[in-house]
Parts: sequence; C-alpha cells; structure tokens
Amino acid sequence: MDNRAHLWGIVAAAIGGTAAIAVMEMYAARGALPLMTIPFATSIVLVMGSPEAEAAQPRPLVGGHLLAALVGLVVVKLFGPGHWPAALAVGLTMVVMQLTRTFHPPAGIDPLVIVVHDMSWDFFVVPVAVGALALAGFAFVWHNTVSRIAWPVRWW
Repeated sequence: MDNRAHLWGIVAAAIGGTAAIAVMEMYAARGALPLMTIPFATSIVLVMGSPEAEAAQPRPLVGGHLLAALVGLVVVKLFGPGHWPAALAVGLTMVVMQLTRTFHPPAGIDPLVIVVHDMSWDFFVVPVAVGALALAGFAFVWHNTVSRIAWPVRWW
C-alpha cells in the first residue's frame, strides 16, 4: 500500500504540473507573451514535484520571484540591457534571496529575462506577481484536494 501511495503522489504531481503548465501556456498565448518570457515552468516542476522542499514553500516561491524581478528591473533601468548587466542582476538576486530567506532557484531566470529583453515595470505585475500568486494558489488547491498532501509545510 505504501508503494501505491507513493506512486499516486508521483502521478498526481505530474498531472498537476501538466495542468499548471497548460494553464500558463494558455494565458501566455492570450496575453501575447511567449512562453519563454514567463519564468514559471521550473517553479511549477519544483512546487508540484517536490512540495515539501523549502524552495517550494510560498515565501520563497512568491518572495523569490518578486525580489528577483525587482532586482532585474532596477539593474536594467540603471545599466540598460546587456550580458554583463544580466549577469550582475542574477548574482545580486542570489544575494537578495539568501538574505531574505526567499531562495527559490527557478526565480533566478527572472532578472536574466528582464535585463536581456529590457522588460518594463509592467512585467513585475504581469506575469511575475500574478503568476507567482496564481501558482501558489493552484498548488494549495491541488495538493490539498487532489494529491492529498498538506501544502504548504509553512506559509512564512
């Protein structure tokens, strides 16, 4: 029976991840944002596939994306788009996430995308803030109803 429960957890996570990616892709297409500019695919894999991981909890998930986007936007506004500013933004993001206990490795792509593509402040709201909050909400509902895993382990 333990093997069945473990297998169900794996299958439920994969189905949830599939559903979340499908919804993300649908909104990306409707919003005319290509999937590559929406930095949530790896967050979905982490939150759905390893819901017990520290980086998969709401504080790092939401806070990590918000802070990463903020760092990326500040860097691109100060230094403009380019490879070196993008690298600087990613490094600074790592420091900020560690210091604020919001370390969410998938959010490391946010400043890279923002700086390389010279994104505007609107990107902070959509897709970053809306996407992070939507993923946290989806994970909460999915894990607690479908996969029957108590998520999150902690909110803050």
